[in-house]
Amino acid sequence: MEDTGRRLLKFKGYYFKRVGLDVDFLENLDDFEIRDDDDVFIITYPKSGTIWSQQLLSLIYFEEHGKRTENLETVDRVPFLEYNFQNIDFSARPSPHLFSTHLPHYLVPRGLKNKKAKVIYIYRNPKDVMCLYFHFSHKWAENEATTTIEEFMELFLEGKVTGSLWFDHIKSWYEHRSHFHIHFMMDEDMKKDLRNSVLKVCKFLGKELNEEVLDAVVRQATFQNMKYDPLANYENILNSQPGQKKKKALFLCKGTIGDWKNHMTVEQNERFEKIFQIKTKDFPLEFIWDINEE
Repeated sequence: MEDTGRRLLKFKGYYFKRVGLDVDFLENLDDFEIRDDDDVFIITYPKSGTIWSQQLLSLIYFEEHGKRTENLETVDRVPFLEYNFQNIDFSARPSPHLFSTHLPHYLVPRGLKNKKAKVIYIYRNPKDVMCLYFHFSHKWAENEATTTIEEFMELFLEGKVTGSLWFDHIKSWYEHRSHFHIHFMMDEDMKKDLRNSVLKVCKFLGKELNEEVLDAVVRQATFQNMKYDPLANYENILNSQPGQKKKKALFLCKGTIGDWKNHMTVEQNERFEKIFQIKTKDFPLEFIWDINEE
């Protein structure tokens, strides 16, 4: 374990943020109980569609979430495994066990590798990830302060941020996919055709929704609706933390594909692209870089 500053902690080669992290829990995570077919894990690198995926699972699994008959935050329905912000007793939760995590494949509970529990890996083009991450870091003081996107890009490309190196995260999960019952999805596909994405997720999960319920899930899971939903967008949780109330900032940003073009210079993009091509050589997953791409 390595102390890397006020906000980051390096554990077994991976950078965690300190807020909400229980190191003792982390030390024993390998033995965390997995409830086989009932468990579903959303795996993401930070800023890759995690909150959207949490909302989607909540709508698919909990009718009361869509109908608002139960006032429960999405993060409570699909909590983070490694960051237990709400101090939930995971062992007392009824099935289905739904979780979110940014963990690399080698740190997840070993029971997840028996292929019974389901894993959904959501990924996004790394230029948008990096730009969103930069703005998020400034808004919510996520990492050690960086004043420019150029400075943050260097940290991102060196993997010295929460989540470590994006390239390692996605490549290692894909290369070890045979160890898990896993489904890969692009965040951009969800934005371009949400209904089809919901159908694919339901098929993978073995969940059948009638047309009325499907329409309701798709309607409530649109980014625009979710962005202003206080149960889904983390506003209540983050604005209740010390020092955050005064900001009253929206946790979710534009959610636009290709927004990196509005933030990166030509030189920055060329440097990023060169490294991307080297790091992802022969990597089969495709990426969408612009909203107009087919």
